[in-house]
Amino acid sequence: MRLYPAHMLYENKSYERLVDRFGASNVYILSAGRGLIRAGFLTPSYDITFSSSADDYKRRRKVDHYEDFRLLPDDTGKDVVFFGGKDYLPLFCSLTDASRGRRTVFFNSRQTPQCEGIILRRFETAARTNWHYQCAQEFLEGKIHI
Repeated sequence: MRLYPAHMLYENKSYERLVDRFGASNVYILSAGRGLIRAGFLTPSYDITFSSSADDYKRRRKVDHYEDFRLLPDDTGKDVVFFGGKDYLPLFCSLTDASRGRRTVFFNSRQTPQCEGIILRRFETAARTNWHYQCAQEFLEGKIHI
């Protein structure tokens, strides 16, 4: 079985661009299959998602038990920014709740998410699927800020 840095498992170049800008030790990936892992974390290829449109065998449900990694240090005072869909938000909230840094979530759902202790920023776009890649790109370009 081959292992790859986590950010290389994704076809979209947003992960690579974030790593290029901030470094692999400062970029984390929220994975339905692994939890909150560093972009450089060596992991095998996998295909697990929270998406309700996915085939049953690769879909993670709320009732499923996973031993998620939580590789973000509790004592970090760094800002934590989340670009991702609403299905991933509960996992993000639970795996970053011990963080001392400011947590910001970009979202584009019609309803504002309910997340205690988190700064919520609506990202306006017509895209309904994979909008978070556009959001991350605009963040990298300085068009949106935390």
